[in-house]
Amino acid sequence: MTDLPARDDLPWYVAPLPQWLEDFGLRMAWAIVAINLVGTVFGFWYYGFHPLPLSDPLITWQFAVEPPETWLFVPDSPVATLFIALSLGLWKLDRNTEWVNALAFFGCIKLGAWTPFVLAAFFSGFIGVGWPMYTFLFVSHLGMVAEAFLIHRYSDFPVGAVFVAVLWYGGNDIVDYFLPIVGTPHHTALPAQEVLAVGYSHPTPAHEIAAAGAVTLTLLATFLALTTRVEKLERPN
Repeated sequence: MTDLPARDDLPWYVAPLPQWLEDFGLRMAWAIVAINLVGTVFGFWYYGFHPLPLSDPLITWQFAVEPPETWLFVPDSPVATLFIALSLGLWKLDRNTEWVNALAFFGCIKLGAWTPFVLAAFFSGFIGVGWPMYTFLFVSHLGMVAEAFLIHRYSDFPVGAVFVAVLWYGGNDIVDYFLPIVGTPHHTALPAQEVLAVGYSHPTPAHEIAAAGAVTLTLLATFLALTTRVEKLERPN
């Protein structure tokens, strides 16, 4: 079994979880990997990849609206849960990979916080999914934020790895809100949007609210990752 890495003396805002919770999460890494892989499968189903039920089209919902060449940028949360599963799994297998760690950190911070933000901001539209699904989406995404703060125990967030994450999630912000690949921007569909011939409508102010949240969280993840890097370098060996 992989030994638990030491906990550096970091500021509370880059290591907000108590040590006992970090230790518990790291000891339960394989269970967390499994949960996140299940979440990834569910997330792709949520966006419209429906091998089940057989009565549904294989491609439906948002995947059916967005052009296929944009699909890589559509399922943001399930890609983030895949990144954290890979990050923890590679660490447990003694194959720690820093660029995967950075992508996992950014994804869990950004999507873990952005989803509850828009669920609250557009409550009257999202509550149509029903309280059980609404609560599940809200709570499970907050859990992603907590997962992000396990990564500093086995990652130093080197600048090159952070650059990869900034490139990926900054690029996502660009195509999601500002310069779509084709058609209209590709962010997760919001209740205020309507289906067009290619993509969705993006009414004001819903589009701007969602964009502000996403860009702010990308900047926050960048700050937290680089601050963790600096704080670790400044600590005596």
